[in-house]
Amino acid sequence: MRVYVPLTLPRLAEAHKAGELGPGPLVAYAVTPALREWYVSDDIEELEYAALNRAALASLRLVAGDPGAARRRVVLAADVPDGAAVADPDRGLDEGALGEVRLASALPLAKAAAVHVDSVEAEGDVAAAAAALGAADLGDADAGFLVDGAEGHELLWFATQEIPGLL
Repeated sequence: MRVYVPLTLPRLAEAHKAGELGPGPLVAYAVTPALREWYVSDDIEELEYAALNRAALASLRLVAGDPGAARRRVVLAADVPDGAAVADPDRGLDEGALGEVRLASALPLAKAAAVHVDSVEAEGDVAAAAAALGAADLGDADAGFLVDGAEGHELLWFATQEIPGLL
């Protein structure tokens, strides 16, 4: 199963140094039954893209909570055995938890398939979105527009061998 783990660049650096993300439990995003129902598609690539975008929003929240982190969203894509990623059945179709899964234990970086990161050009929009998240969560339309501005940037794909260069 492919999972998408939201990170920041400092957290990616820690994982690179340790050789793993952890300790568990880790929050990740994947194609869950609730995400399938919400997205209404049978195309697995579209569903995985939706899960990646959910992880990118979670990464934005991590960036907002870490003033020292570069204003770039980071998502690690990894393959884990089926059953290793578990959705919380109590959250069901809660829109805030769509696609969210938990990994009980640390995730070896060797399981990583790729890293998705914002370009340097996105930093301004990501910074504005991170600053506006709280107001957007409370329904402020202007703040929501700023958050959408960050979501308008496509995350770039990097092979795991390129992690040192990203850091």
